[in-house]
Amino acid sequence: MVTKVKKLEPGVLSPDFELIANNGRAVSLSYYSGRKNVVLYFYPKDDTPGCVTEACGFRDVMDDLFECDTIVLGISPDNMSAHQKFIAKYYLPFLLLSDPDKEVCKKYSVWGEKSMYGKKYFGVLRTTYIIGKDGKILKIFEKVKPAAHAKEVLSYIKNLNRLSVAKVC
Repeated sequence: MVTKVKKLEPGVLSPDFELIANNGRAVSLSYYSGRKNVVLYFYPKDDTPGCVTEACGFRDVMDDLFECDTIVLGISPDNMSAHQKFIAKYYLPFLLLSDPDKEVCKKYSVWGEKSMYGKKYFGVLRTTYIIGKDGKILKIFEKVKPAAHAKEVLSYIKNLNRLSVAKVC
């Protein structure tokens, strides 16, 4: 029996999870509740062209995101060794989490059918969730274009802060 996961929407509580990060420690989303906004981005594979572009984009805006009380967590099915090499090669200043069983990917509806050169297969659908300090989903970016994505996310976060009473950036 296959259980269909309900698609997440802005305004709902983000599903909690615990995954191992590239530093070998367990990371749970609930740890950041009440502390930080979270940019939770799902990507297909370490050290592939689109994923390098997206990760380096987040790396390049990290200082600005940090000023906005926001952290970045990347999730892919890759193992720790691949994550560690990816981080070292591109000097990524954020955690990459390993989801080898795709359980979190499925919770967030980012594991799905893809197509390349007419061949259909299952993989990670490049998607980013912006999660507020209250743990609720604020925004979902689907079908992400890696080149401009980090700046798009930063703009969204800065706009949120402009609209809030307590500006943090």
